[in-house]
Amino acid sequence: MLVACLQHVSFEGPGNIAQWAATRGHSLNVIHLSEGRTLPRTDEFDMLVVMGGPMSIHDEADYGWLIPEKRLIAQSLDQKKFVLGVCLGSQLLADSFGSRVYRNRVREIGWFPIRLRPEGSQSPSFAGMPDRMDVLHWHGETYDLPPGCVHLAESEGCLVQAFEHRFALGLQFHLEATPEGLRELIRNCGHEIGLGSFEQSPEGMVADESLHREVTHSALFGILDRIERRIGSDRWDQNSV
Repeated sequence: MLVACLQHVSFEGPGNIAQWAATRGHSLNVIHLSEGRTLPRTDEFDMLVVMGGPMSIHDEADYGWLIPEKRLIAQSLDQKKFVLGVCLGSQLLADSFGSRVYRNRVREIGWFPIRLRPEGSQSPSFAGMPDRMDVLHWHGETYDLPPGCVHLAESEGCLVQAFEHRFALGLQFHLEATPEGLRELIRNCGHEIGLGSFEQSPEGMVADESLHREVTHSALFGILDRIERRIGSDRWDQNSV
């Protein structure tokens, strides 16, 4: 399988997604948008992964590559190419479905629990996920549930933590973060951490990472394996028509 990954900043890479691709024998092409790299064509990948970043989806004046990136996401969905959005990527995905993206009532930064909704336990992507799981958050914006999508998970600080479409999955949180990736996030974005109820200290984040690593790693690989099977099934269905 060919996987294209859109990376917005140097310190928010695919992390454990890259490890999954290597383990499963998939080709991973990482496109660094901040370096002016050319976007792939939709016929060059089977799955598009859109990573996080500190910018907003509304910052097109400062980050001109957001405009063609949004166009590529919309084209991918139109052509039934699976899109996985992580944090900023999920906000871009929600925007492509026509959902409103706006500032959340609180910032979520650190390890806090998400809860699966009843629909989440029946989801093709989330099947087998624990009902409650501590995950890494780092965001200040959110979105309404996109039209035609299923609401999978929520948290006390943010209503829509995950949503699903036949050809898309949006995750507001970071299952992909490695220990090194978390330290890079703190090094580059630690100034964003305040004293809010859902903002954890850098020391607390690093200490808690080892407690949750095995669970989040397993959850990510399970989600990606199920997406891979869905892509294979959808491709077979389309070729059979």
